Amino acid sequence: MTSFIKSVLLDLKSKQLNLEDLHFILPSKRAGVFLKKELGSLISTPIFAPQIISIEDFVEDLSGLRNLSQTELLFKLYKAYIASNKESEIEPFDAFSKWAQIILQDFNEIDRYLVPQAQVFEYIVAFYKLNNWSLDAGASDMINNYFKFWNKLNIYYSLFTEDLIESKEGYQGLIYREATENIEVYIENNQSKIHVFLGFNALNTSESLIIQALLQNELAHIYWDIDKVFLDDPVHDAGLFLRKYLKEWNYFKSSPFYWASNQYRENKTIEVIGIPKLIGQAKHIGQLLKKIKTTNETLSNVAVVLGEENLLLPVLNSIPREISTLNVTMGLPLKHIPLTAVFEYLFLIHKNNSNEYYYKDVIDVLSHPAIITLLTEDNKNISQLVINHIQSNNIVYITTKDLGKLIPSALLTLLFDSWQNDPEIALENCTQLIFKMKSNYDKDKSKNKLELEYLYRFNTLFNQLSKLNNTYGYINSVNTLHTIFKELLNSESLDFKGEPLDGLQIMGMLESRVLDFETVIISSVNEGILPSGKTTNSFIPFNIKVENGIPTYLEKDAVYTYHFYRLLQRAKNIYILYNTEVDALKGGEKSRFITQLEVESNHNIEHKIITPAVPVTLNESEQIVKSKDVLKRLKEIAGKGFSPSSLTNYMRNPIDFYYEKILGINAFDDVEEAIAANTLGSVIHNSLEDFYKPLEDEFLTLNHLSSFKRNIEPTVTKHFKSLYRQGNFNQGKNLIIFEIAKRYISNFIDSEIAQLKAGDQIRIISIEAENCIDIEIPEINFPVKLTGKVDRVDQLNGVTRVIDYKSGKVEKSKVEIVNWEDLTTDYDKYSKSFQVLSYAYMMHRQKQIELPIEAGIISFKNLKGGFLKFGIKESTHSRKKIQLITEETMGNFEVELKKLILEICSPSLNFIEKVIK
Repeated sequence: MTSFIKSVLLDLKSKQLNLEDLHFILPSKRAGVFLKKELGSLISTPIFAPQIISIEDFVEDLSGLRNLSQTELLFKLYKAYIASNKESEIEPFDAFSKWAQIILQDFNEIDRYLVPQAQVFEYIVAFYKLNNWSLDAGASDMINNYFKFWNKLNIYYSLFTEDLIESKEGYQGLIYREATENIEVYIENNQSKIHVFLGFNALNTSESLIIQALLQNELAHIYWDIDKVFLDDPVHDAGLFLRKYLKEWNYFKSSPFYWASNQYRENKTIEVIGIPKLIGQAKHIGQLLKKIKTTNETLSNVAVVLGEENLLLPVLNSIPREISTLNVTMGLPLKHIPLTAVFEYLFLIHKNNSNEYYYKDVIDVLSHPAIITLLTEDNKNISQLVINHIQSNNIVYITTKDLGKLIPSALLTLLFDSWQNDPEIALENCTQLIFKMKSNYDKDKSKNKLELEYLYRFNTLFNQLSKLNNTYGYINSVNTLHTIFKELLNSESLDFKGEPLDGLQIMGMLESRVLDFETVIISSVNEGILPSGKTTNSFIPFNIKVENGIPTYLEKDAVYTYHFYRLLQRAKNIYILYNTEVDALKGGEKSRFITQLEVESNHNIEHKIITPAVPVTLNESEQIVKSKDVLKRLKEIAGKGFSPSSLTNYMRNPIDFYYEKILGINAFDDVEEAIAANTLGSVIHNSLEDFYKPLEDEFLTLNHLSSFKRNIEPTVTKHFKSLYRQGNFNQGKNLIIFEIAKRYISNFIDSEIAQLKAGDQIRIISIEAENCIDIEIPEINFPVKLTGKVDRVDQLNGVTRVIDYKSGKVEKSKVEIVNWEDLTTDYDKYSKSFQVLSYAYMMHRQKQIELPIEAGIISFKNLKGGFLKFGIKESTHSRKKIQLITEETMGNFEVELKKLILEICSPSLNFIEKVIK
């Protein structure tokens, strides 16, 4: 394959032109590297390299203006905006920047296409007035302000551009306009320079006039890169612009058109591959590269062209190990760098100018790897200590003072001392934090090269912000600073270092201009990406753009059509990947480019839909074999005692019992922002214990209960403070839960008052009594105990009751059984019955109560149900049931209890997972 660049150089050589005296002007700087490579292969003796520059650099030199960054231009435009408005009408900079960027883009287009400014602004004003006309005599203030905005566009433009030209600065469009005005002087002063323009397609009006002027004065040669298939087709978008130039430029009336090649129709292998999601495409690109590598194809002839920049990192992570050399022409946007998160977190917690921070925001900062490294001293992870402190004390909002006790003071200042809504403090603290991190990473530079590069780029970014703030003084709040910070993040990138001419080439679509590759892999060929489709990020209406020759989305689609087909023009092996998954924002359709390839029928296209292989996982229950260590642990647990709750946990799912009791893995104890159900239950239990514990062996009286009622609030408050620690329950959802706890206890005491008034006698036997008994199981050769705490045992009119409190809702059916064999098999139905029977069994064995008794539950969410007694029914539908617990009841329960414990302790029975519905 002879590349386009090589063809141009051979043609120039055949014209006997001295290559070192030529001035090559290319669409991008990237193409200049390849031009030098091709030039080196054509010369036999050393020469001075010719001047090779991009069109932007050439025009900038021609204009005499320095191109400013987008952020600097925003500040310059804000200066013009302030000068054009009364002080009362001026918006703050962060609000201004949201719409000013669109204006900058429109100014840029107006100037690049040399549209008379006054004319287009008049058009815009007339258009919006026509769209908002009304028969009402007087317009509202909002409408008047709306029209005032459009009327001032011309004023903004004039003041803005005058200021820029005066300081020899500009944006791209203004630079192009000035360059066009300077072209005649340039020609007069450079009669001996020969310019070579190559690989251009969609020229703006300025570029078109500059190139034509040089051609007419015989100071330039121009080489286009297009195939006859596209140039000769009157409706093909790939040739839209070149057909226009061929028809309209006077130069081509007497000079030949270079070049329309015939390479597109040559044999090509084209595969169109549909793959779900971006990651799927990245993985498949890796597989394609591995396949290409095995064919011994030179990787420098292979290009991966990414339709979306956020596919870069997944693709880099998917490149096969066999490929050791590659070159990435795309930069990695700073917003995708891990260190970005640190500063985003800091802006988030300091934007509200508070000395009290939400715990999740603090944990986000402290959990970042860069901060963890910084806060590690003598192998002590200070970050984790702070996080543990927050969680163990249930702190939802933590103060700077609290943090100061846990974090070394210098780092506390940098991370959490208030920025006082002062951008200078924010910039100083962020800069100092960067230097702290640098000092830390400098301890092992070879290991931390990438992290040090990240820090350098962010140091540059914050220096840039400081310079802008010192120069203009428009950054008057942390919020404004954050807005500009995010703007710079979007525009700045981290450049990759590599061999530009060696190995695999990874690039974006625009970086592929002028370059040719034998094998091309193009990703994300979907509608809304390639081409980008209809976008309305402009204040200039569509019709006005058409009238004034400003490009619309139609022309922009034609630009991408040209780039797409030009990539295919000389390639032999082409892989076109698209996302098959529907995307709510970008759509899920394959690109029209693919459909166009099919309709044109110039090549045979192989279509594939790749469905990632999903490993088939059989729904087999997890099993844990009882090893010697497991049995040893079971022996320890049995010796200390099985609690009713641990046994019901086993009934629910043996695997949960294994993790919690054998391995000691408990659920993560996160901060309770809202009071959890178990905390509410504990508060109720503890409060009732405070009330009733002093009355053991006494009869309950109305005076007792009246006293309890008066002390509900202080008692509940005490226990909430104890259990909820530093959590706040004075407002919001927590206040509601606090009131619910008081209401539950008050309602319960009211029910006891009603019983006493009805003539019932209640004698308290024990409150929160701890029990522990030995259980003899012949098949188990080690001691087994059953232990537990009974919430309440009392006598109602002489009948002993074993009572278990439940803060949740329990129905009557949950404390009833039909078959004893089912008691330990169904957690949902029988766990409540099992627990109350366990408590009754322990107290009976310890001779603390005499049978017959009653056992059951008081549900605070179902107090109307009263005391829900355990009962044995003859059948599921029978209403008849036995509610007194006798020796026979205890004997039947003991059989089921021992069977359950034997199952747990048996070496031959594994822990088998249950499916929890």
